[in-house]
Amino acid sequence: MLQLDPTESRVLGVLVEKAFTSSGYPMSLNALTDGCNQKSNRHPLVNWDEDRVLAALDSLRAKGLVIFADTMGSRVTKFRHNSREVLGLGEHELVILTELLLRGPQTAGELRARAQRMQPLENLDVVRAALTRLMERPEPLVQRIPGGRAERFAQLLCPKLHPLEESAATPDVPASPAASPDRLERLEQEVAGLRQMIQRLAEALGASDILNPPAEHHE
Repeated sequence: MLQLDPTESRVLGVLVEKAFTSSGYPMSLNALTDGCNQKSNRHPLVNWDEDRVLAALDSLRAKGLVIFADTMGSRVTKFRHNSREVLGLGEHELVILTELLLRGPQTAGELRARAQRMQPLENLDVVRAALTRLMERPEPLVQRIPGGRAERFAQLLCPKLHPLEESAATPDVPASPAASPDRLERLEQEVAGLRQMIQRLAEALGASDILNPPAEHHE
C-alpha cells in the first residue's frame, strides 16, 4: 500500500486543497511552503523551510503523486498533484481524504462543514457514502476510530500523522475534585456570611424572619 510521511502528507494535502480553492494553482515552491505553514485549516501547525518542502516534492514525484506543471511564460517551476489518477478517487473522496490529511480525524459532520470550501457536499449521506468507498477499497484509505461518543474517521496514507488525535476521540472527563476538610470549612464560612447579609437586608425591610419562616400549622 502507498504510504506517506508527515511532510509528504501535508504537501500533498495543500496541493489538492489549492487546486480546488486557489487561482494560484499550480503552485510554486514558495507558495506551497506558505500553504504548508498557514495557520487556518491545519493541524498540527508547522513552520517549514523550502528545503523540507522541496524534499517532500521530490519523493512525491517519485511516487507519481506530484508532477511538474508547464505554465506558459513562467520562469518559476510549479507543481500540481496527480493523486486523483494515482489513487483512483472521485472528487468527493478526494476532498474528504485531503481534509483528513490537513486536519486529522473528524466526524462526518465536521468533514462536510470543512471540506465544502473545496467541493460542495450536499448532505451527510454524500459524506458517509464517500467515506464508505474509501474504507471498502481493497487497500482502504480511511478507517473508523473506535470509541468515543461521536463516530470519527482517520486517513491511512500516513497513520502516524496525527498520533494524539485518537485519544481526543474519547476525551477524558476530569473527575470532580474531592471535597477536602479545608474546602468544606471555607464553604461553610461563605454560606454563614451570606446568611448574615441576607438577614440584615431582611431586617431593614421589616422581614426579620425571612431565613426562618414560621412553620405551617395544620389543624
